[in-house]
Amino acid sequence: MLTLVISCPDGIGIVARVSQFIADIQGSVVESNQHSDVEDNWFYMRNVINTEQMRINIDQFRQQFANIAQQYNMQWHVKDHALKPNVVLFASQTSHCLADILHRWHRGELDCHIVAVISNHQNLQPLVDFYNIAYHYIDMTMSDKHAAFQQVEQLLDHYRADTLVLARFMQIIPDALCDKYFGRLLNIHHSFLPSFIGANPYQRAFDRGVKLIGATCHYVTAKLDDGPIIEQEVIRVNHSCSQQDLIRLGKDVEQLALARGLRYHLEDRVIIKGNKTIVF
Repeated sequence: MLTLVISCPDGIGIVARVSQFIADIQGSVVESNQHSDVEDNWFYMRNVINTEQMRINIDQFRQQFANIAQQYNMQWHVKDHALKPNVVLFASQTSHCLADILHRWHRGELDCHIVAVISNHQNLQPLVDFYNIAYHYIDMTMSDKHAAFQQVEQLLDHYRADTLVLARFMQIIPDALCDKYFGRLLNIHHSFLPSFIGANPYQRAFDRGVKLIGATCHYVTAKLDDGPIIEQEVIRVNHSCSQQDLIRLGKDVEQLALARGLRYHLEDRVIIKGNKTIVF
């Protein structure tokens, strides 16, 4: 299987041209998603292609499709399902998001290799050891955070990380690392962004008397909690809920939003356009 993802200026004949190319090489489209943004005049497409009878390999596919891409000024990529991405998870002290991802991965829900967990605390190592995954503790209480994140980057290079997931990792990622992994660095924020950006959102939600709390899975950028949103989840609360109730209920929606967002990313269902996303 291959997944072909395209975005380009909208125009006549794009779907027909792409479909004809796939048919000509004896590929078979098993899933197709399309969207036209009328206001921006921009077109988005995602095709999953069965390659059992395809006459060319993926390198030849890229070479031949490049001519079509140039004709329509496409931003595009094609991914071979046989090549699973390497994922590195980050966590601090809380375990719920990390445990949920590891369990879903263990059950086969997430099509990837989880190659390592990086943490600024040591308490989660027994959980990670259970899944036979490498655990790396990096002390981030030191005054020189730059040195700590240099260690992080060395580990990411060592593991050839394709995707990074902040599973309640309570540290600010340096701008250079945000830029290097833009579109591949996911975070779960324990609030329904853009409300309550930053720390202690449940306290501020409680003080405000909100009737819905939520969580947001988004791509990380240098601007705190402001990257393109992939997935959000909410749950209703009321005046009888304490702050601890909000935290308890919030953990449930955090897990759901992060797991969905990560799965959408791994399946190439997310296309970034500016600070927005199209999610098929």
